Amino acid sequence: MGTECNEGTFEFHAHFSRAVLGRFDGGSITSDGGALLLREVEARTGIIRQFARCFTDYRDPELVEHTMEELVAQRVYGLALGYEDLNDHDDLRHDPLPAVLVGKRDPTGQSRLRERDRGKALAGKSTLNRLELTPADATKDSRYKKIVVNRNQAERFFVDLFLQAHDAPPKRIILDLDATDSILHGHQEGRFFHGYYGNYCYLPLYIFCGEFLLCARLRPSHIDAPVGCVKILTQIVRQIRAAWPDTQIVIRGDSGFCRETLMTWCESNGVGYVLGLAKNERLKAEIAAEMAEALAQYEATKQPARVFKDFTYQTRETWRIARRVVGKAEHLEKGENPRFVVTSIPKEEMDARMLYEDEYCARGEMENRIKEQQLYLFADRCSAATMRANQQRLWFSATAYVLMQALRRLGLKDTELAQAQCHTIRLKLLKIGAKVRITVRKVWISWAQGCPYQMVFRRIHDNLAQWSRMTNPAIPQHPIPLRC
Repeated sequence: MGTECNEGTFEFHAHFSRAVLGRFDGGSITSDGGALLLREVEARTGIIRQFARCFTDYRDPELVEHTMEELVAQRVYGLALGYEDLNDHDDLRHDPLPAVLVGKRDPTGQSRLRERDRGKALAGKSTLNRLELTPADATKDSRYKKIVVNRNQAERFFVDLFLQAHDAPPKRIILDLDATDSILHGHQEGRFFHGYYGNYCYLPLYIFCGEFLLCARLRPSHIDAPVGCVKILTQIVRQIRAAWPDTQIVIRGDSGFCRETLMTWCESNGVGYVLGLAKNERLKAEIAAEMAEALAQYEATKQPARVFKDFTYQTRETWRIARRVVGKAEHLEKGENPRFVVTSIPKEEMDARMLYEDEYCARGEMENRIKEQQLYLFADRCSAATMRANQQRLWFSATAYVLMQALRRLGLKDTELAQAQCHTIRLKLLKIGAKVRITVRKVWISWAQGCPYQMVFRRIHDNLAQWSRMTNPAIPQHPIPLRC
């Protein structure tokens, strides 16, 4: 059926006797109406504000229309809302809601200095890329890019957020270590081929404590997975112990991190460890009797069978001392599946089965957190030419993650979405169409009456307001009028 319509009007298939017509004349309508929840989280935690302090702005204040904190906020909110590319921000400049999130005094952009910028409250891609492309040695005398990130301060920032999130020091924490691939499609600095992943990539190191991200360090891929871990852990453990001197710290990782230097560092610094141990013929011979027992159990029940053995083991060359190893003798339908773990945790504190099943296997949850960052918050967006710029992109993604994680921890508590991943939160709560009306005294956000998650949304808003009253009574309960 051909379309015959007036200019600006779209004609669709009729609905019975009614014509169906459409126009782009709805006024200020946003597709990110639920993002106000992120703004409430930021108002109560200051996550973006603290991250912005990691940057030094050498620009002339008299010529600045977008402050450094506004630029950082625009980038982080954009990633949280699914806008992975700086090009997206050239379109977002026309949307007043992101300007409200960022904190623009005039969200309509009508007060911009240059006529060509009026109606565009936010910064465009050419301004935002200064956050990534400013060289480390830039000063106030540099010509173009003058916003410099402090690397050490940025890395301490994530541990500071972790410490702030706890009212009291925990008795024991586990730091999960893992490396993953960030595939490269160009000729970026530090680009190498990795045989295991079968691609040219980076090999970023992640450290989590539960859902809390403590480290996201970009590295070239021609190195062993634990390279640099001791230096990074030294800083993290020192920072944690300065605030929580009595907290027991344990690190956990797969067999890729089972190296003498890391275990020796842990033993010298009072840090526990639970690490996967790559199997070899000596280890398999150690649990031969247990494997036979597991086979007998499987043949009797036709169900997977596990038998554990606790023993002391030392390599012939690389380990300086003998250490406790737990062997899992398992028989599945597909055959034998032996696994091994080396640990500093004594038998009296945790038996073999508990150590493997409850302590070591729980590290798999960290992979979900990495997946959230890489797939849904664009941590693998490493298309910049230099590693420095790509590291900053990784930090922006990591900050978007901790902001979303704070929303999940503080706002989604006791709701049906309490365990939802970032993309589910974004789809169901943040990407909500809304009409934006700005008056002299108020910003009205009007959502559809038929929004399916409006009761959950209200519960989240109440949770954030309640958390605000408990921690900081000075924060207004309803900073923005709400209409459902």
